[in-house]
Amino acid sequence: MTDDKLAYMANQIATAFRAQPREAAADAVADHINKFWEPRMRAQLLARLDAGGAGLDATVIAAGPAIRRPAAADA
Repeated sequence: MTDDKLAYMANQIATAFRAQPREAAADAVADHINKFWEPRMRAQLLARLDAGGAGLDATVIAAGPAIRRPAAADA
């Protein structure tokens, strides 16, 4: 999947939780990504976050530390 498509999807998730306080929204975004995104998708998103998070919603960036890094064999 393209990085831009993943960013779009992550930003949509952040938008869904926008009514919550920032910390709760970031936790909800991380929880959703951890539960429903396959390891390769998480690895791509985390690489984008590691590179500065260009194009990602602030809530997605705040969720970054709580997103599980896949094992090397999974990515």
